This record gives sequence, structure tokens and C-alpha cells, in this order.
Amino acid sequence: MQQLLMAVVTMVAGVLACAAYFYGTNLILDLIFPSKGRSGAKASRNLRISNAIRPWLFLFPALFAMTIYLIYPVIESVWLSFHDRAGQNFVGGANYVWMINDGEFRQSIFNNFLWLLVVPALATFFGLIIAALTDRIWWGNIAKTLIFMPMAISFVGASVIWKFIYDYRAAGTEQIGLLNAIVTSLGFEPQAWVTIPLWNNFFLMAILVWIQTGFAMVILSAALRGIPEETVEAAVIDGANGFQIFFKIMIPQIWGTIAVVWTTITILVLKVFDIVLAMTNGQWQTQVLANLMFDWMFRGGGDFGRGAAIAVVIMLLVVPIMIWNIRNAAKEMKGH
Repeated sequence: MQQLLMAVVTMVAGVLACAAYFYGTNLILDLIFPSKGRSGAKASRNLRISNAIRPWLFLFPALFAMTIYLIYPVIESVWLSFHDRAGQNFVGGANYVWMINDGEFRQSIFNNFLWLLVVPALATFFGLIIAALTDRIWWGNIAKTLIFMPMAISFVGASVIWKFIYDYRAAGTEQIGLLNAIVTSLGFEPQAWVTIPLWNNFFLMAILVWIQTGFAMVILSAALRGIPEETVEAAVIDGANGFQIFFKIMIPQIWGTIAVVWTTITILVLKVFDIVLAMTNGQWQTQVLANLMFDWMFRGGGDFGRGAAIAVVIMLLVVPIMIWNIRNAAKEMKGH
């Protein structure tokens, strides 16, 4: 109850602080450059100056927060990546040489590559198919609501739910895990699913696909509804069947939106951490880059140099995709 009260107080205080800031800064700006009660030339000059400054007053909190929580950490991480365990002595590229030769880092790269291949593809595919199908049934909105619900669950919360699905009990005992209950009912032996090398990665990926399918569905559903009816009607008149209309008429028209959804999920996959931490903690060959970074940075006494070097690698993988995504979104906006 106390935590809930603190959360409410924090939200209210934050809203009031923002309102006070914007009101106060605008008031001060108008006092410094007043336009009322001044002569025509002076009033016009003050109005131009205040109009030029005012947008920056609105942007300043965001720019300040971005500098403190984004730009400074990036610079500090790059700097630390060239230092030793304590982050004090300069070691050059030793941490990057260690990464190249470290088996666990190579395993993490391989696992991240698997996640990148599977999760964005499946989440986007399922989201697209569901968006197309639910628009054709009367209970489509109900289905969309149910599919979107996992988006409201934290990654750790979703992992706890799926722990019960993958739960393992010794053969001959009652299985509380849904998957093992199904397996044993079919006459097979129960399995400790999250400990099976390679396959356990796919079992963890299923959690993120389950969460992100709702996101892909909502975005792609809106894109499908934006397709001009004339193009579909023209295809029907020309004798195209349902599959041809979907894959040759509709998909090409929303390809930009599909790419944005795909890359957005890709960025999320590169930063995946919570699911692996909650389900396996990187054991049984499920380690990923973000969890490996956390291990080196904060566990076993911490190694700031190696942890920061892994963080830099993650950043280098994410930034190009983000830039492409932003440019693609900008092109979409120009088209409208």
C-alpha cells in the first residue's frame, strides 16, 4: 500500500512540477521580453525573440534528461571500456581483445543472432496475420484485446507466467507445468525444457513473441485499414483471389509499416535482458549480450571495463537500426 501511495504521489508531483516549470518559464520570458504596452517596433522585436526562445523552453527538460541519462552514459561507457576492472587504469583495447577470445561472449553473440532471426519475424508475421483475420470477424475487437493484453505485462511478469508453462517435475509425480502436463498425458516423459541446449533459446523466444505480437497486430491493423478500398476493389474485378489480394495488393502498400514494426522489435531483441535473467540467468547456453553485460558489471565484485565494452557492442548494434528506423519513419511522414 505504501508503494502504491508513493507511486501516486510521485506521478502527481511530476505533473505539478512540469506545469509549474512551463508556466513559470513562460512568465519569466514575457517579463524579460514584454510585448504588451510597448511601441510597435519594440513590441515586434520582443515578440520575435520570445517566440524564438519559447520552443527551447519546452524542449529543455527533454534535452537535459537526454543529456544526463543518455549522452553522458554513452560517453562514460566508451571511456570505461578502455579501462581496467575498477575503471581507473587505462588498458587500451584489452577488453575488446578479451571479448573476441571469450567463449561466453561468442555464445551470447550466437544467441542474440538467433533471437534476431526468430523473434521479429514471428512477431511481425503473427501480428500481420491476426490483424488481417480479426478485421473480417464480428468478434475481432475482442480477439485483438486478448492478444494485446500481454503488452501490459512486464517481461519479468511474463517470465513468471511462462515458468509455470515450462515447469518440470520428476517423472511419476503430478506435473503442474502446462507443457509437461500435455506431454505426459500423451504418454511421453516430462522434460526440463529450459535446460535443453539450443532448444531452450526458442522456448525463451516464445515469451517475447507472445508479448510483441499484440504490438505488431495493432500497428499493422491500422496500416491495413489505411489501404484505399479502390485498389482492393480493382483487384477483385480483375479476378484476384483472397491470397493474391493479400500478398500482392495489400502487403506492398504497407511494406514501410512492416519494416518499421520489424526494426522496432529488432531493437528490443538486441536489448533483451529481463526474460533471460528471470528464466535461466544465462545458464544452459542461453546467455545474451545484455545479461552478460549485467553479470560483468554488477556481479562478482564487478568489472566496469568488460561490462562497459559489452555495452558498447550492444550500442553499436542498435544505433544503425535506430537511424534506419527514424529515416524510414521520416520518409513515411513526408509521403503524408
